[in-house]
Amino acid sequence: MSQFKLINSDDPVPGNGTLPSEFVLKTKAETDIWAKPPSTTPFSAPVLYQTVALDSFKRARVSFNAEWTLNYDQGGLIFVLQYVDGSKKFIKTGIEHTHGKPHLSVVVKDRWADWSLLPVPSGGSEATLEISREPDDSLWIYVVEGNHRSPIREVTWIFSEEGVQETWVGVYAARPSTGGELAVTFGHLIIDLQ
Repeated sequence: MSQFKLINSDDPVPGNGTLPSEFVLKTKAETDIWAKPPSTTPFSAPVLYQTVALDSFKRARVSFNAEWTLNYDQGGLIFVLQYVDGSKKFIKTGIEHTHGKPHLSVVVKDRWADWSLLPVPSGGSEATLEISREPDDSLWIYVVEGNHRSPIREVTWIFSEEGVQETWVGVYAARPSTGGELAVTFGHLIIDLQ
């Protein structure tokens, strides 16, 4: 498996490429990963990732927490398809602060992004999320509580995509608002290939 790389950040890769069991990803203000018509397409948030073959991906899981205080503070797992024509599609799932509190968030970007929200099960600032390739080649997003996985979203088209040059799997942190730095603590990142 390839080493971890970090984009949109001047910080070094935690652990110099071999991640420790717990690490922090920091982001400056006014960073985001989003796509909204007619022309809003930032991809400026720090992303710590490994490059994998799309057909080899099995699952990724991580636990994470932060002091989510500003509107749209966010962090979690990210899955990015880089196409030969330079375009990107992505799935990001994590916690996002909106409507006055943290929510579980899933954003799927095909042509443009859509966004769904759920309450954080603990009611707090931490969660464990998993993205998993299922036997029917759909991608499911799960919230994990103890030994139980609860499904929160299915994405059906990821593994039928053509023209994918690279697939990135990892974690991200973003603070679209102004107001200083956000630090997201991640633990026990797992990326499994088949």
